[in-house]
Amino acid sequence: MRGMGLAGKYPDMFDAYEAPYEVAELTIDICVCTYRRPSIEDTLRSLDRQTLPDGVSARAIVIDNDETPSARDRVEAIAANLSMPVKYIHAPANNISIARNAGLDAATAQWIAFIDDDEVAEPDWLASLLQMARVNSLDAVFGPAIAVYPETAPNWMRQQDYHSNVPVRRGGVVQTGHTCNALMRASSPIVKGQRFLIEKGNTGGEDTEFFFRLWYAGAKFGISEAAIVHEAVDPKRLDSEWIRQRKFRSGMSFGYHSLTTRNTVTLTITVLASLAKIVFCYAMAGIFFWSTQKRNFWAMRGVFHRGWLASAFSTKEPELY
Repeated sequence: MRGMGLAGKYPDMFDAYEAPYEVAELTIDICVCTYRRPSIEDTLRSLDRQTLPDGVSARAIVIDNDETPSARDRVEAIAANLSMPVKYIHAPANNISIARNAGLDAATAQWIAFIDDDEVAEPDWLASLLQMARVNSLDAVFGPAIAVYPETAPNWMRQQDYHSNVPVRRGGVVQTGHTCNALMRASSPIVKGQRFLIEKGNTGGEDTEFFFRLWYAGAKFGISEAAIVHEAVDPKRLDSEWIRQRKFRSGMSFGYHSLTTRNTVTLTITVLASLAKIVFCYAMAGIFFWSTQKRNFWAMRGVFHRGWLASAFSTKEPELY
C-alpha cells in the first residue's frame, strides 16, 4: 500500500490537514517542527519510506512555527501523495518551544519521535530507534544526525564535522539528547506531561534542558547508532563565527543543566575547572598554529568551556533564533 496515496485509499475521508490515522498494535507520532523551509517535503517523503515492523504504524505531525500558516499548502500538497497520515498544526510564532509543545499536545500515540524539517531519515531510522528503546526498556533513545556538506565547505570544517549532531555517553551514561533525532515513550510516567521551556525557545538548548530534566527525574536513555538522519548544511552556517556562537551556547546550555547545585563549593570547582580547560585548549591551539584543522579544533573547544564558565555566573544565554 506504500505506493498508493491517502486520497486513493480513503477518497471520502481524506483531509490534508489531518489524514486518517489507522489504529495498530503500536503507534508512533513523528513531530516535525517547521519554519519556512521547503525541505519539509523531503523530510516527509523520507518518513513515508520508513520500513516499520509488523503491527506498528506511524503518523507525521507537522507543526508550523511561522506567524502565518505558510507551510500549510506545501504540507497539504505533499500529504496527498503519501501513504503515511499527516496532521498539520499552525503554532505561531518564532519560538521553537511553542512548536514542540504543540506537537506534544497533539500526539496521541504510544511513542513520540522528533526529527527536524531539514533532515532526511534512513528507511530503518524509526525501526532502529524503536528496537533499541523496547529491548532496553528505555524512556527515550537518540540517534546521530549526520551533516551533508556542500562542495564549498572548508576542508577543516569537513574534517572536524562541526555540524553533525551525534549523541554522547558520559561515563557510559546518556544524560541528555536532541530533538533532531529522538524517540520517547509517551506512556512513561516520567515523560508524560513534560513540556519544553518557552523561555528557551529563542536561545536554543531547549531540548538539552528538557531531556536533562527527564534524566534527573529518573528517565533511562540510550543511543542507537544505526538510527541515522542526514542534514544538509545551510551555506549560511559555513562560517567560523556561526560555529563559535553554537559552541559557546552549547557550553552554556550544558553547564546550566548539569550544575544543579549552586553553592560556593560547586561554583568554585566549576570556575577553576573551566579556567584550566580554557587555558589548556588555547595553549593547544597556539601549539598547532600551523594546522588550520587542529588549531580550530582546540580553539572551538576553548569556546565551549568559555560558555560553561559563563553558565556558572548565570550569564544570560544569547538568542540565536
